[in-house]
Amino acid sequence: MQELLERKKGLHRKVLIVDDEFIEREMLGAMLSDLYEVVYAENGALALDMIRQSKLTLSLVILDLHMPKLDGYSLLKLMRSDSELRRIPVIVLTSEKEAEVKSLQLGAADFITKPYDAPDVIRARVSRSIELAEDSIIIHETKRDSLTGLFNKEFFLEYGKRLDNQNDNMPMDAIVLDINRFHIVNELYGREYGDLILKRIGGFIHELVRRTGGLACRSGSNSFGIYIPHTAELLDELPQYTAKLDELTGDHKISVRMGIYSDDGSAADMEQRFDCARLACRKLRNSYATCYDLYNAELHSKELHSERLMTDMDKALDERQFKVYFQPKYNIRGDKPTLTSAEALVRWAHPEFGMVSPGEFISLFENNGLIHKLDRYVWNEAAAQIKRWKDKYGVYIPVSVNVSRVDIFDPQLGDTLCDITKENGLNPGNLLLEITESAYTDDSAQIVEKVSSLRELGFKIEMDDFGCGYSSLNMLTSLPIDALKLDMKFIRNITSNRKDYELVKIMTEIARLIEVPVIAEGVETGEQMELLKAIDCDVIQGYYFSKPVPAEEFEKLIEAKIKEGNYAYC
Repeated sequence: MQELLERKKGLHRKVLIVDDEFIEREMLGAMLSDLYEVVYAENGALALDMIRQSKLTLSLVILDLHMPKLDGYSLLKLMRSDSELRRIPVIVLTSEKEAEVKSLQLGAADFITKPYDAPDVIRARVSRSIELAEDSIIIHETKRDSLTGLFNKEFFLEYGKRLDNQNDNMPMDAIVLDINRFHIVNELYGREYGDLILKRIGGFIHELVRRTGGLACRSGSNSFGIYIPHTAELLDELPQYTAKLDELTGDHKISVRMGIYSDDGSAADMEQRFDCARLACRKLRNSYATCYDLYNAELHSKELHSERLMTDMDKALDERQFKVYFQPKYNIRGDKPTLTSAEALVRWAHPEFGMVSPGEFISLFENNGLIHKLDRYVWNEAAAQIKRWKDKYGVYIPVSVNVSRVDIFDPQLGDTLCDITKENGLNPGNLLLEITESAYTDDSAQIVEKVSSLRELGFKIEMDDFGCGYSSLNMLTSLPIDALKLDMKFIRNITSNRKDYELVKIMTEIARLIEVPVIAEGVETGEQMELLKAIDCDVIQGYYFSKPVPAEEFEKLIEAKIKEGNYAYC
């Protein structure tokens, strides 16, 4: 770290010189002021006050032993008896051999003899004392990462905060560097090769920090943190960094992503800077078009909006801000389409933001584990609406509700759903459960077991978004499901794209083989409906018949079909 002190743009330390002789203070200060921030005290009492006020930013005290008010010995004893002050190393000024021994016994780190030695000797003693103190206080308390030689996360954060305090929060840039899908690297090429890649990246980061100043750490199995003095040239240099990293990772197409927080003068602390850089890095998780991104005002605004939505969720549930809409499903196997069921879809009527799109909050709640609260709300609302329609029209209208991955792993899921149906006087078959295909492929054994238990309770299972989760054909034969629901992206182009049409036809044939009906969502035109009918699709939903509507508007569809005598409810 001493090399950094000699850099004009580097991180400086503060040294307090305590001596009642003005000339002695000034002489010593002149020897050190080009490397350190030097402050002065003319007696021990004043020095003690300054030390207490600057205990987090002070790197060293140079102390004369013979002073009025509070002598050097007494001040040294007071510092060593204080758990917060004892970390600060002390070099004593003396011309007496006996004083040297006594001072060292009292805890002094070193001594400087009077008259003073050559300036280079004094500077070396000061540098060494600071370095040893920092090593013993921080480095020896926390270990470096054994593989890369970089600091570990705990030391990195502690040391970085201390350097920020010592340097009056000088502008600093934060970089989070991750290796994409590193677990796959280990599986394909072996852990030894994975370790080699980590070492190479660690070496690159060592060189970057040495050249630019600052410090770095390995913060996780495949992630690194870099904290360097702010420079306007950082963005210009990023292509060089990525080119070097590509060279280091070899021919296996191992990619890295970097999220960058460039100091904007907002006085964010170190952890806030890395939170911002981490957010920018996460944004690149599924992107291979670029390997670095800069945290900016737009990302910040989106983050604040997301945080606000999560904060407002419980209040929104209590105040029933979430509105359940219903989109009808029609059986198209007969001469005329027949209203057969509905899907429950949630909307958020936020008092400040207006109608919030599900695309803004569903994935947000899924990623933060809050989705189970919203799902239960929707289940209850849907079940209550089924009961109201039964009381009003004398028929049960089944409604599909979403069951998320979070719900699947809830051991009380079956009990919760049974309680909801019983409270509303329903049969389990009235509440249809939609589970995405990708959920089956995540942990097939556990999910198959849970879904089987739900079917034993009488619930019907619809595999949602079929075609997107890449289920194997062998797996499909053993899945406990009651319907396949084709993802709307396959339906969108079936009239204009022959491949999409053939793919939908194949998926319909698969459904026939496993003897379950097919539901197509996202149907918007009569031409799409006729093509689906021609390939024996059973049920469709989409804007061709109706967009998702509130319950009272859905009732108009029910009443119209009852009047026509054209309905087929369970």
